[in-house]
Amino acid sequence: MSSLRISTLPSSSSSLRTVNAAISVPRLPRVPISLPKIPTSSTTKLVLESNNHDGSLHTVIAPPEKDVAKATVQLYAILEAVADRVEMHKNMGEQRNNWNSLLLNSLNMITLSATTMVGLNTAIDNAAFKLSSTLLFTAATGMLLIMNKIQPSQLAEEQRNATRLFKQLQTEIQTTLAFGNPSEEDVKSTMEKVLALDKAYPLPLLGAMLEKFPSKFEPAVWWPKTNTNEFQKQLFRSQKKMNNGWTPELEMEMRQILEVAKSKDVEDYDKLGNLVLQFNKTLAMSGPLLTGIAALGSALGSHGSSWPGIVAAVAGSLAASVNALEHGGQVGMVFEMYRNCGGFFKLLEDTIEATLEEKDCEKRENGELFEMKVAVKLGRSVSQLRRLASKFAAYDSEGMPMDEFASKLF
Repeated sequence: MSSLRISTLPSSSSSLRTVNAAISVPRLPRVPISLPKIPTSSTTKLVLESNNHDGSLHTVIAPPEKDVAKATVQLYAILEAVADRVEMHKNMGEQRNNWNSLLLNSLNMITLSATTMVGLNTAIDNAAFKLSSTLLFTAATGMLLIMNKIQPSQLAEEQRNATRLFKQLQTEIQTTLAFGNPSEEDVKSTMEKVLALDKAYPLPLLGAMLEKFPSKFEPAVWWPKTNTNEFQKQLFRSQKKMNNGWTPELEMEMRQILEVAKSKDVEDYDKLGNLVLQFNKTLAMSGPLLTGIAALGSALGSHGSSWPGIVAAVAGSLAASVNALEHGGQVGMVFEMYRNCGGFFKLLEDTIEATLEEKDCEKRENGELFEMKVAVKLGRSVSQLRRLASKFAAYDSEGMPMDEFASKLF
């Protein structure tokens, strides 16, 4: 309740009255209001929503987000290791390419210098020339044995291939993480691919270096082996469209493409690989043999008998030529390139066979996507791939050999 008090004061000038009013308002009782605490955890989210009817805002606290999946954390750890391997193989490839250039230049300089000295020794019979040329030819023989054993140009090509394949694996991991929800199976598969690449392209030389002169040409294998039996030849009898994009026609197309690759591409690279392997073996044996003959001829040469000196000079000149052809022409690199191309077709063969072996179409990769991937790997469009399969079927029905390769890239 409010009270009103009025007081009248006397005034000498007028009879005005001054009214003083005081209004007192009672205090309202305190009402305790408790507001909900906003969670500060990073696993929660604060969302403001507007009511469509009255326009008022309602504060809604979203449920906590799930913890980061164990598989995701593991894939990120593998991704870091793969990125490190990319850099390691890249640096190692540059180093071994430098080895090839420096060793070749040094060997040729040593061999030609020794050849010049042995020629002068034949003319003037100088003991210093004789001793120096013998020592240089002997040193060249030892260096050539080591260089031909490790094949620096082939080592450099191995590291270049490893860099490319690890980058490809790095992209695959990033794609898996971008799609989200990786599984433990993804982690296991990725780890197997990393270990298979490490085995296929080792970094150390001692104890782990690949055999540079195998008995026969074998394609490179950089993927984990799967337990697959011989794929089924018989098609599904149903003519209706299968699930997951697979049809009997698509299965037949994949088998026809596989046959083209086997009969043309794989056979061609097998032939070329064996040819380069034998050529490289011949050059690798000829170089040290020639420098050894030159060292022996230089040691036996004298002014009275010029034939050993002449033999040494000729052998030294031939050795320099052989070294330039073998290491300057990087024959080892060419052999490794053929191994890699052969491995590409071997991987394509294993992939198609393993896919067709799976009877449950739902467990296969989508048929249309699989067809597109095969076409891209072979440097063709999907329509070109189908025409190639039809062409093979026509040639095969007439008993004629196929006149076209499966791949347009290699």
